[in-house]
Amino acid sequence: MSALDPDDPRPPYIQVAGALRAAILTKTLQPGDQLPSGSQLATRYGVARMTVQQAIRILRDEGLVVSRQGSGVFVRERTARPVGLRPVVERAFQRPNVTIDFFGFTAETLLGAVQEPLDKIRAGAAAPESIAIRILVPDSTKPAALPCRADDLADDPAFRERSRAMTQRHNEAITDAVHELDELGLVGNGTVEVRVHQLSPLFKAFILNREELFLGFYPVVRRQVQLHAEPHDIYDLMGKDATLFHHAASDDDTSTGSQYVEQIQAWFETIWTTVAQSLIR
Repeated sequence: MSALDPDDPRPPYIQVAGALRAAILTKTLQPGDQLPSGSQLATRYGVARMTVQQAIRILRDEGLVVSRQGSGVFVRERTARPVGLRPVVERAFQRPNVTIDFFGFTAETLLGAVQEPLDKIRAGAAAPESIAIRILVPDSTKPAALPCRADDLADDPAFRERSRAMTQRHNEAITDAVHELDELGLVGNGTVEVRVHQLSPLFKAFILNREELFLGFYPVVRRQVQLHAEPHDIYDLMGKDATLFHHAASDDDTSTGSQYVEQIQAWFETIWTTVAQSLIR
């Protein structure tokens, strides 16, 4: 951990949070380690204690540290809850050039994660030079293994139409929001590209700025849905029940985090450039 960069345009509390986050993710600060006191960190970085408190609040919201009354702030143990997606997505939008690659079912979680950062850009609280989002989702015009009828495991066009409507709604919301920022001149270049494939996505992945990865597996559950005003039993993919695991690249390209990010990014590129086809709105 070193002094702040005077040429960094980001607010000091963001810089302090970034420096501490890097120390945690690279294991300079180990799980269970106590962070220096607020006054020590303020002296180290040449900032006010309030700035340090704001930085610690960010790390606490991300699940990286925990405060213990009367003891101090500690790096959260490995057994604690995973890092949350939304705070990391918001941090990704602090970069000049934002890239997000998503592979999944309907992009509902992606929409929820990017809404607030996009709103902040619209309000002038952030100003990335470019935003490039790529989305890989199933082609709902083709038969699918999942979702399927629960009684005979057969494909049903009605289930696919339901999924198509959900996917279209979420993808259009993301696309329209980014294009609006581009048209208003709030970002130098904003693009969203959606491609479809014939795979059944048993997991979802978010790759942020080619540096951080969230990966979660869809539980397959039996549930009842209303189709054409009639109940139907189906086996469905439940994205909201998926636990997301966070991996971050580091200076050590042999670390587990670096290899996860690199390999999932490479896998995404193979799907994007081979069996995926552009979705024309």
